[in-house]
Amino acid sequence: MTAQLQTKQQDLNLWFARPAANWNEALPVGNGRLGAMIFGGVNAERLQLNEESVWTGKDVDFVNPGAKAALPEIRKLLFAGKYAEAQKMAREKMMGNKSVESSYQTLGDLLLDFQHQRGEVSNYRRELDIDSAVARVTYNWGNTSFTREIFSSALDQAIFVRLSASRPGSITFGAKLRRPGNKAKFEAANGEIIMSEHVGNGVGVKMVARLKVINEGGTVAVAGDSLKIEKANNVLLLVTAATDYRGGDPVKQSGVQLAAAAKKSYDLVRKDHVADYQQFFKRVDLDLGESDGSYFATDARILAMQNGYEDARLIRLYYQFGRYLLISSSRPGGLPANLQGIWADGLYPPWGADYHININIQMNYWPSEITNLSELHMPFLQFLKELQPDARKTARDMYGIKGTVAHFSTDPWHFTEPYGEPQWAMWPTAFAWGCQHFWEHYLFTEDKQYLGEFAYPIMKEAAQFCVAWLVENPQTKQLVSGPSISPENRFITKNGDTATMVMGPTMDHMIIRDLLSNTIEAAQALKKDGAFIKKLQDILRRLAPTKIGSDGRIMEWTEEFKEPEPGHRHISHLFGLYPGRQINKQQTPELLQAARKTIDYRLAHGGGHTGWSRAWIINYFARLQDGEAAYENVLALLRKSTLNNLFDNHPPFQIDGNFGATAGITEMLLQSQAGEIQLLPALPKAWKKGYIHGIVARGGFDIDLDWENGQLKQVKLLSKNGNTANVRYGNKTITIKTEKGKSYVLNGNLE
Repeated sequence: MTAQLQTKQQDLNLWFARPAANWNEALPVGNGRLGAMIFGGVNAERLQLNEESVWTGKDVDFVNPGAKAALPEIRKLLFAGKYAEAQKMAREKMMGNKSVESSYQTLGDLLLDFQHQRGEVSNYRRELDIDSAVARVTYNWGNTSFTREIFSSALDQAIFVRLSASRPGSITFGAKLRRPGNKAKFEAANGEIIMSEHVGNGVGVKMVARLKVINEGGTVAVAGDSLKIEKANNVLLLVTAATDYRGGDPVKQSGVQLAAAAKKSYDLVRKDHVADYQQFFKRVDLDLGESDGSYFATDARILAMQNGYEDARLIRLYYQFGRYLLISSSRPGGLPANLQGIWADGLYPPWGADYHININIQMNYWPSEITNLSELHMPFLQFLKELQPDARKTARDMYGIKGTVAHFSTDPWHFTEPYGEPQWAMWPTAFAWGCQHFWEHYLFTEDKQYLGEFAYPIMKEAAQFCVAWLVENPQTKQLVSGPSISPENRFITKNGDTATMVMGPTMDHMIIRDLLSNTIEAAQALKKDGAFIKKLQDILRRLAPTKIGSDGRIMEWTEEFKEPEPGHRHISHLFGLYPGRQINKQQTPELLQAARKTIDYRLAHGGGHTGWSRAWIINYFARLQDGEAAYENVLALLRKSTLNNLFDNHPPFQIDGNFGATAGITEMLLQSQAGEIQLLPALPKAWKKGYIHGIVARGGFDIDLDWENGQLKQVKLLSKNGNTANVRYGNKTITIKTEKGKSYVLNGNLE
């Protein structure tokens, strides 16, 4: 193996010279549905386990019965500038009473007690190889070396833990399953443990987890609700889990999975797991240049970054870790990645580790298409489809309108009503934003059957809501959205009150403009609904435009209000810059300049202080084509908002920042939202030489980019659909008429 290849492989390892001191240092494995956080203790190992559907709660309706009658009154108050009165009425008449709590929860813990009594521990290493999705713990105890190898297989739907030692008969330990709350039941027999519980005190799913011990040599005995393994040569632990979330029998399902997994040899299971994982992971390769960080443990590398070091290889690792996390938390047929992916400890994780649909779940899926993980987008799209029935009901019962609507948050029971405070809840464009993802998936794949049968009907129904929701502003005669907010932000009224709701927040209009434009293009692609297209075009002409304020910034609300938090973490009124496509250099240079002033103002007042917000800012600067500012925010994310295990820190841990940053780094190197495939639009000076291979542009192009001395060296385009490619590098553009399945190679001059 060459030194260069060895270094590259080490680059894809998170590793530590000590066990995890807490959950935020543990290492995640997952198969999309079943996950574990590995602590790596020598005497006592803890694997904190998760299964994606272990949720409390149930399907409930809680539309406020006064909402429909209050809607015109609240609009009247807002148009009259009576913001405090409108907010009071919205709190009383619009907010639902969500009396049934819902939360994602831990599946439980697999605890291994080794009780090494004598001898020194040396050569300890705990690592996660994201190239193969296999974690390891290795150490010497006395004269014996011990190895634990752990992974979660999507093919075999089980977590595998293999324990081995250099000397025969050296493996002795106790194994048990545990779950907080003292409500779980345990059965232990024949080398197996079954743990079961009806979570949420009976208001939630019925869950079952199983542990099976397969030993080579030595003995296995039942000790109460635990298993005792003595003097084995090698031991394989298998964990399966299931719930009744989709109506199956979790006892039977987990049992079938366990029996099937136990029949296969470990070597075959591992080989199949790596091949399954690498079919996704190996699609993209990235190199951002040399650094010495690979020789040091991951926590030491983060500390060095905090002290001013710039570790290009750590950025590469962080980028690919984002892709690793999506592959490990979002597989077709499953639930979408939640606020923490699938990894959450305890019974009460922050915000219930729910589905926040006012930025967070959308950000989870920003890297899916551009980093060549298109299939992994489907759990989110399917989830939005499953929201439809409740979204339809909320539109009808709350607003008296046809179509589909959702607000700031939801859960696997698919509620769409608002609850809590208007400051975050009185926001009816969450479903409309989600619909952007249906169109994006089409733009990258051009799958007409998917568009016609799956995506377009959902987009159309969401557009129908928006058409009926918009009302005319009596002063401007333009159509506006409301009552609504700019998510979670506040403003100061002329009489000094702090308020949140207006008629016509900028973000709403950007989202609605995005949805209606995409729906028109979808209908045109399908050659249908001509009358509906004309209706949407008329609405777009009358929709209030994005306005620039007297200070040159994009206005967040209808008036130039003062802000109590000028550095607020949400920068919602730049949706049109990213992830939208309404603000770009090619078509709207004035709005682009105003967007820049908006971001600069936010950052000057402390913006970007949460991990996910910083990730969004990387994408903004990439779209502004400012490589240096984008890079500075990549550094800031790693220095200020990254935990030792590379998880994004809000604080606390939220996975969206990991995904958003991976998307942002890709946007720095390739963009295709403005009708062109733009190469290296925001390449920073720090990345003098490098390459990224396998990323994807809209229209169905796989792109390999190489650069040297900060300049494009070569680009290779694989045309998957035979579309015409408009390629831009700097000020030069060329048009290539491509054939499906053919590759095209251009040099730095696009020749």
